[in-house]
Amino acid sequence: MCGLPPVGGATAEPLRVSAVLDGDTLELEDGRRVRLAGIEAAKPPRSANSLTNPGDARGWPLAEAATAALADLALGRRVVLHGPAPVDRHGRLLAHLVRDDGLWLQSALLVRGLARVHTRPDSRAYAAELLAGEEEARDAGRGMWRSRVYAVRDAADPETLVRDRDGFQLVEGIVLAVSKSGGETYLDFGADWRSDVTVHIGRTAMREVTRAGIDPLSFEGRRVRVRGWITLRNGPMIEITHPEQIERLERGQPSATPPRPDGDGLWDEDEADDEPEDESE
Repeated sequence: MCGLPPVGGATAEPLRVSAVLDGDTLELEDGRRVRLAGIEAAKPPRSANSLTNPGDARGWPLAEAATAALADLALGRRVVLHGPAPVDRHGRLLAHLVRDDGLWLQSALLVRGLARVHTRPDSRAYAAELLAGEEEARDAGRGMWRSRVYAVRDAADPETLVRDRDGFQLVEGIVLAVSKSGGETYLDFGADWRSDVTVHIGRTAMREVTRAGIDPLSFEGRRVRVRGWITLRNGPMIEITHPEQIERLERGQPSATPPRPDGDGLWDEDEADDEPEDESE
C-alpha cells in the first residue's frame, strides 16, 4: 500500500528533499516546506493532562523513529507533489509526496505504524487509501499501535477522554442515540449526554456529510470510529468538520438515551467553529 493511486495535479518537475524537520514535515531544495497531507506522525503528547507526561522520555522514541524513517525514505531523494497543495497558516504546503521511484511517503509511514490518518477540510484526498494503510499497521500492532498513548480510545470511558482534552485521538464505540437540532447533529455514546462522549456535526459539516451520501441517523445502534480533537462541552466532544472523520464499523445494540433539549444555546456556536491548534506544531 505504498503507491499513490493514479491522479492528476502533480508538479511537472521532481524536487529534491533537502531537510527533514520531523516525522511529517520536510524542506525542498527550493526552500519550500511541506507538511505531509492527511497524516499525523508519531509525536509526544502535548497536553499536561495526557496519559503520558510530555516531559517523559517515553513519549519521544516513536517521534524520533518517525523522523528517522522519513529521513531514510526522503532525504536527498527527488519527490513529486500531488494534489492542490494548500498553504497552512505557517506557510507550509499541505501535499502528498511521491518519490521518484513511485513510493508514496504518506503510505510508507502509515504502514510502518509511525503515523495516523489526520485529514482536514482542505486536505481530504486519498482518505480511503490512507485509512487502509493505517488499519494494516494497527491490525499488525506496528509502531505507535503498541503504545497506549496512541491507542484507540473507548467511547464508553469518558473519564479517559477528559484527560485527553486538547489532543487528537481516535475514539470507537456504539452510538446509542442520534439527535438533530437546528441543522446540527449529535451522536451520543452514553446514557447521559451531559457527561458522555459526544460527536457534534455542525451545519456546515452536515452539508459535507450529506453530500458524501452519509445519513448520521444510520449510525444509531452501530459501532463507529471517529477521529478528531477532544474538547470538553458537557463531557468529551469531537467536532466533525468533514465526513472522512467518521468510519462505520459494525452493527451494535442501541440503548435508551435521554433526548437533548430542543433549541440552540447548548454551546457557543463561534467556539464550536474554532479548531484547536495543530498538535504537530
